[in-house]
Amino acid sequence: MTPLSDGPAQEPESGVPAAPAEQPSLSLVEEEPRRYPSTVGGFCYLVILALTVLGLVVVALGHWRGGVHVIAGALAVAGAARGVLPRRDAGMLEVRSRWFDAGLLVGAAVAVWVLASTIPNAA
Repeated sequence: MTPLSDGPAQEPESGVPAAPAEQPSLSLVEEEPRRYPSTVGGFCYLVILALTVLGLVVVALGHWRGGVHVIAGALAVAGAARGVLPRRDAGMLEVRSRWFDAGLLVGAAVAVWVLASTIPNAA
């Protein structure tokens, strides 16, 4: 058979099948093995979720400005957490790079806080 044929693989002269070639590693930097359970990022995410739900409850109780301030605080906490947590612990807070995510979350927190503070009360 020719090397390009679809026939069975040729064994070397020793009669032992050839070992499959090892795949080269695609990772340039070896990361530490993942810790299970990884609770740091999950805990932060649950705290942020709880703060957001608390803000929505405050809004539902009729204090919309205070509730929106709590939600803005939750965004600021999310930004701070994303800024300090390493990639492997960021969990669902990670979308883009660390500083892009943190900056976007803190920027959104400031914008929501300022908007809630500057909207005049209805007469």
